[in-house]
Amino acid sequence: MKLSIIIPCYNEKRHLSELISLVKRSPVEEKEIILVDDCSDDGTAELIRGQIETEVDKVVYHQINMGKGAAIRSGLKCVTGDMVIIQDADLEYDPMEYPKLMAPILEGKADVVYGSRFMGEGPHRVHLFWHYVGNRILTILSNMFTNLNLTDMETCYKLFRTEVIKGISIGQDRFGIEPEITAKVAKDNCRIYEVGISYYGRSYEEGKKIGWKDGLSAIYVILRYGIFG
Repeated sequence: MKLSIIIPCYNEKRHLSELISLVKRSPVEEKEIILVDDCSDDGTAELIRGQIETEVDKVVYHQINMGKGAAIRSGLKCVTGDMVIIQDADLEYDPMEYPKLMAPILEGKADVVYGSRFMGEGPHRVHLFWHYVGNRILTILSNMFTNLNLTDMETCYKLFRTEVIKGISIGQDRFGIEPEITAKVAKDNCRIYEVGISYYGRSYEEGKKIGWKDGLSAIYVILRYGIFG
């Protein structure tokens, strides 16, 4: 089965070439790489045009910065694979672990697989206590409304059967996409699995972008889709 890898990208000039190399070397026989540049202004777009376009299957360029959710919507329009995974353009998540996430779907057990940073498998960088606390609070709040028992709702690594993710109307433009998708796959009674993954978290000095305002937005999204559907 073919895996489509959507990489939303904003200002990742330092890491993007290495990330693309890792994705290409990931142990998945049939895959396509879809890169979405969300109007980067640090030279990332120029790097893509000059060096990376020929290394991937499709590049989409946004003319204005729209956010991660909007980038994923653009990427989904290009998908031709049987499964879809979201891959952040930094180096926090390991593409070598794709087969681990694909396994429950290939075995016919799952429709959606979340890669959990909190299930105790693989190496994890130790830092950012309050970021960890915020993730856990958002996951618990999401679980209260979805009646799921996820350990890591905010994880980047979400893998879907293509017909599942294409059947979801994504409304959130920024990081609110994580609780929105979670609420909608729960409402659709999808079979959701979690697998433990490694995590190489970045500090804000190293380029981490999500902040406390995104946390407040996530709470709003959880309540919106939890109460009103």
